[in-house]
Amino acid sequence: MKRRMSAALALLIALVALAGCAGKNEGEGKPSEPSVKAENSAGLSSNAKLEEVTLKIMIPGDRPPDMDLVIAEAEKRMKDTINVKLDVVFVPWSDLAQKTQVTLASGENIDLIFDAPWLHINQMIASGFYEPLDDLLAEYGKTVLDKRPQQMWDYNKYGGKIMAVPLGVSYMSGNSYILRKDIREKLGVPPIQTYEDLIAFAYKVKEQEKGIIPMTAGSATYSFVAHHALNDYETYVRPTHALGNSLMLYYTNNDGKVHNLLEEREPVGTWLANANKWFKDGLIFKDILTTKDFQQPISAGKVAIVTNGAFGISDFHKNTIKNNVPNGELETVTFFNPDKGANITNFKQWNFLAIPKVSKHKERAMMFLNWANEKENYDLLSYGIEGKHWEAVGEDKMKNLDTTGYYAFGYVWLWNPVDERTVVGGDPKNDELDAVLRNADMFTTDILAGFEFDSTPVQNEVSQYNIVDGQYYTALFNGVMDTEDTLKKFEAEAGPALQKIQQELQRQIDVFLAAKGK
Repeated sequence: MKRRMSAALALLIALVALAGCAGKNEGEGKPSEPSVKAENSAGLSSNAKLEEVTLKIMIPGDRPPDMDLVIAEAEKRMKDTINVKLDVVFVPWSDLAQKTQVTLASGENIDLIFDAPWLHINQMIASGFYEPLDDLLAEYGKTVLDKRPQQMWDYNKYGGKIMAVPLGVSYMSGNSYILRKDIREKLGVPPIQTYEDLIAFAYKVKEQEKGIIPMTAGSATYSFVAHHALNDYETYVRPTHALGNSLMLYYTNNDGKVHNLLEEREPVGTWLANANKWFKDGLIFKDILTTKDFQQPISAGKVAIVTNGAFGISDFHKNTIKNNVPNGELETVTFFNPDKGANITNFKQWNFLAIPKVSKHKERAMMFLNWANEKENYDLLSYGIEGKHWEAVGEDKMKNLDTTGYYAFGYVWLWNPVDERTVVGGDPKNDELDAVLRNADMFTTDILAGFEFDSTPVQNEVSQYNIVDGQYYTALFNGVMDTEDTLKKFEAEAGPALQKIQQELQRQIDVFLAAKGK
């Protein structure tokens, strides 16, 4: 999974602003920790001695079986420096939006929390849940800063401030579909070249492989329609700044204009109708909305096609399919165009790690991030115990030894483009495509690069829309609900709110472009 997330993350926003500020007391009624300058890469002066604290970290995914071993090693390394214990809480992807929202709104102490533009980071920032990080980074996060290029910082600010640490290794996410290669070959289907080939393969699976579900996907981010839009090189449909990953409002053609799906159906309307037809025809997994891990069914040998937020397949999924289906084999198909200028980027990252204002350990949280972005520690938290879970191949590559005990999930709490390793033995074609993603010169710059949407003027409308979105969006964009009937419900329940959000977004964009002389 990479930035798309890969991927039902309903946005049900009903927020309560919380108070708090950085650099204050670390505990109730307890004096503040002595200020510790970031004089070395760990963010500590040589004679510093800090009281032990436990950081609670909330990130998405499933807890690896060997997570406790890795945490124990990390805590051992930190004992004589930043003296931190780790309480890492994993939240299923399908529960992420609601769980993180409720946690923040309740005032529960969290020191680091995952968020993203496709989730609800804009709304959370607008509601005052997150601590600005500029000062904390300057004092305690030199390594965090150095491990990310300036473009990553410049184009991932909110209101001119760094509100969360960007997690990324590229300027765009890879994307593909994971297929059961053994089934494709068994049915005599040649390698998939086009989207039409992919759907034809799904129909053939339905007709000839009765025990196999042809297709499945996950959440709003990885829905069939949203995934199809990733490689729309005719109109360049993209989500807007206002509603996360929602395509109820969308951009096209890099012109700075905001479109409303309730008023302008195409091309999204056709994609929705197609998905609904596939669901009615039995191509799409009937339990798609209740599956916790949307990629698990294909690893279990039950599905032939699933959406994927990367060009390749993790060793974890490769090994799992082998365990469940001895002759099973997976492959990926992508419709990504690697030509120079073919893809648009605003240099925004898809995943972030924020420090909530409610945290009692803001300084220590930044010290931990700084520690975690040192090469040796990054390797530990990203890949596990060296020699047990992985082994190094040079400075930037690795070989997996045990992905069942610990598997890479750095994209939800660590990712930086300097320390990330690639796995040896992967598909050279995928390596070439990944190299394109990491080269800024290969992209066309989004006309809205650097633009930030202030949702404050329409916060009530955003909240109103998100409630309706949570009821219909994921089902609609995975084909489960009838297209026209559901859009009529959207219109009746959220049409005026959506229109006001569109108008306010367009107003702010026009001001932004005018200031740039465009």
